Amino acid sequence: MMISFKDCLEKKRIFRFEPAKQLVDIEIKDAENDLHSAQEELSGSGFKWATIKGYYSMFHSARALLYFRGYREKGHYCLYLALKEFFVQEKKLDPKLAEDFNNSMILREDADYRRKFSQEGAQAVIESAKIFLKATKEVLSKEKEK
Repeated sequence: MMISFKDCLEKKRIFRFEPAKQLVDIEIKDAENDLHSAQEELSGSGFKWATIKGYYSMFHSARALLYFRGYREKGHYCLYLALKEFFVQEKKLDPKLAEDFNNSMILREDADYRRKFSQEGAQAVIESAKIFLKATKEVLSKEKEK
């Protein structure tokens, strides 16, 4: 049985978080730093760490979006579900970006826990992270204008 967004709320894996909005810019900075670090790892053939750091760039971008809404996650999959619930369903984020986040999460888990990684996987995660960070900044900019 797959966990749902409702399950995440009920089990307090997505919850209101008072200081969230003050942390948005920090998360964006972390996303930028992790992306830069992933690119450096890739150029040095560090495909495992490039994959992991590329994913964490996406994680921090996603977390910035969730924080902007005043929520916090406990669990990567619940963060993915929150992205879909708050941003994809509201047509603020392309559904492909949410799926790229999920796919990158799987590649990160493979690299981290199963020692399964490749140059192609690392490149795909980094490319997704670049696009995701740009889209996150655009969403936040539009949301702040309201």
